[in-house]
Amino acid sequence: MTAVAPPISTKALLTDVTTVRLRPRYEGSNICTWIGFKHVNYLVEEAVLVHFADSGAPARRLYEEHGLGLDIVALETRILHAFHMDDMAEAEVVPDTGEDDRTLGFRVTLRVARDGSVLKAVAAKVRVSLRADTYLPEAGGPPAEFAPFVVDRLGAEARTGELAPVRVLLPDGDEAAVLASLTAGRNAHAWKWNIPYPYCHFTERLQMSGYLRLMEEAKDRFVRDRGISIKTLLDERRWIPVVPRSSVRVIDEAVMEEDLYTVYTVEEIFKDLTYTARMDCFVVRDGTLTLTATGRITHGYAVIDNRSDWRLVPFDRRVLDALGGEPSGT
Repeated sequence: MTAVAPPISTKALLTDVTTVRLRPRYEGSNICTWIGFKHVNYLVEEAVLVHFADSGAPARRLYEEHGLGLDIVALETRILHAFHMDDMAEAEVVPDTGEDDRTLGFRVTLRVARDGSVLKAVAAKVRVSLRADTYLPEAGGPPAEFAPFVVDRLGAEARTGELAPVRVLLPDGDEAAVLASLTAGRNAHAWKWNIPYPYCHFTERLQMSGYLRLMEEAKDRFVRDRGISIKTLLDERRWIPVVPRSSVRVIDEAVMEEDLYTVYTVEEIFKDLTYTARMDCFVVRDGTLTLTATGRITHGYAVIDNRSDWRLVPFDRRVLDALGGEPSGT
């Protein structure tokens, strides 16, 4: 006999604190045994999904019973201590949703054991929308208390001011002209990419983890274009990029097999220690570039001392010149 699940509710979701132990994925250990920023963010995402499940509103049930896709639409993360392969993180999820909020908010803290003490390793803020599914026939409507957080399209409430669609007339959709318009006057690198299904979810749209993968690729493409590729600095100096902060915000939807233009722009170089870059993602609709996501990431460099230790190093003139170079598009 199958037990009947209790009615779905926001009570625990909006009030209870969830604590869960998580291990970073093996895939995220690309250099020695350190875990990259993307997989640190995956831990944050997983903690939020566990919170939904423990609160009686797991992502699968939301979708199958109520036609709601759980979409992370904003993710801001500070990394205070590096994670290593086989570390066990203790993740704490604290609800942070105001009365007038149209998205569900959470504060996530990741802690890790180091030398007999427990350190606060990551602090993150997460916003979630519940996207009403339109791909399949209409499902049963959501419970009334979920209604304030249900949207027909991601980011509809955010597209104002600097996040409004960029109006650019595109000559016959010419790729070179689009890239030139996106990098003109900027210290930037841009490329066009066709969205494949492994980056998507709920059958059609690009998900937050896809944007994180794009942000990682944007860095890789930018430094390679400037002559200081990841492998170049590894081979010549044992330098690796490190990330203390990142953020991504979904502004509109990007759909499977659409062409996505990604622009990576260096905005600020702080002395010779870190630089902050902005990532903007656009699709072309009705002759207009439409912004679908924007984010920022702060990078520094560290030198590998041995298989388990690294230390931060200042930029030298070669790296400073490369980071401050001329715009380009490929």
